[in-house]
Amino acid sequence: MVIDIIVTIVAGVFLAVAVFGTMYPVLPGSPVAFVTLIAWGWVLGSAASWTAAGIGALLACVGFLASALLTGRRLKKEQIPRRSILVAVLAGIVGMFVIPVAGLFVGFAAGLFVSEYVRRGDFQSALRSSGEALKAMGLGMLVEFGMVALASSVWMIGVIVHFAV
Repeated sequence: MVIDIIVTIVAGVFLAVAVFGTMYPVLPGSPVAFVTLIAWGWVLGSAASWTAAGIGALLACVGFLASALLTGRRLKKEQIPRRSILVAVLAGIVGMFVIPVAGLFVGFAAGLFVSEYVRRGDFQSALRSSGEALKAMGLGMLVEFGMVALASSVWMIGVIVHFAV
């Protein structure tokens, strides 16, 4: 029983990190949630823990895939090449070290705009395409956040049922 409590507390911490990771993409939120839920269900081994872990893991996977598909579709529609996204990611990583807390987002947006400006050669066009790309990324993050938060809620129900029985 003590091991169940310890594992549940550790799983709760990892799920909180996973939810945080969907909005601040230093850690991959959905994969962390998936692995945490499956490990928690496996260690506890009860019907309640396995059911909650399975449903939660499924929700985390759906969120991850929906985020990727929605973002990819919108970026393709706006004809934003992978090179621009790569430059934005690299600028975001640099920004993370230059400007604490907000540097990742500022660097990503600035890198995306500069790359699009160099590619298009027009300020308005680069601003519009960068804005659309940021909206697409934001929508993907929001969907993934919602699904990982929902998976965490299912986990909490599983915790209650597991320890009540």
